[in-house]
Amino acid sequence: MVKELEKSGIPTAHITNMTPVAKVTGSNRIVTGVAITNPCSDITLPRDEQERMRKKLIERALNSLAEEVSGPTLF
Repeated sequence: MVKELEKSGIPTAHITNMTPVAKVTGSNRIVTGVAITNPCSDITLPRDEQERMRKKLIERALNSLAEEVSGPTLF
């Protein structure tokens, strides 16, 4: 899905902990996540720490959208 959105001119950021799969499938902006089941936070942490972690990942993903890339790039 990410690859198709990019083809139509919509920049996307893919948050995943499966970075090798994201590279192979053609994701351009890859933001390394935490876990397969919860890519945006560590559910073993207290809620306030989870929220900080999510905010940091979303900010990283949003910042990656401003970057020009020519292929799979890790952020």
